[in-house]
Amino acid sequence: MSRSGPDLALLLLGGFRALADAASRELAERGYGDVRAVDDFALHAILSGADSASELGRRMAVTKQAAAKRIAALEARGFVSRAPDPADGRRTRIQVTPLGATMLADGQQIMDRLRADWEGRVGEGTLAQMEEALRELVGTRPVRLDAPGWGADDPTL
Repeated sequence: MSRSGPDLALLLLGGFRALADAASRELAERGYGDVRAVDDFALHAILSGADSASELGRRMAVTKQAAAKRIAALEARGFVSRAPDPADGRRTRIQVTPLGATMLADGQQIMDRLRADWEGRVGEGTLAQMEEALRELVGTRPVRLDAPGWGADDPTL
């Protein structure tokens, strides 16, 4: 078994992909179409205040154009809505719809069940040790994938 840095990074990414892909499949079975992890990141960023394409792009470390495409895809699926800003009619504000909020809640429930499945496979103690080790390595600050440059040693977050 290799103990290289790239192998560790790929293993961590593989764990993320296994959970995210399983959750996406189950969300699709529940009628949420082709939801992907990036949709979750975008919706959480919008809920935390990214109410424009520019701000969503900044939070997700993508161009304004890429953020606008993500917003359009989310809007087409009914997860977000756009409305003129009451304070500035030239500006459009984005909001998560009730359907988007329900999908996020369903996704949380699915992820909790997948975590429990992993706990059943490797044992409660093993999973708890793995989570604690990862917290030690990445820091105690909450992981925010909607913030560019996130890092355990990033003092700006």
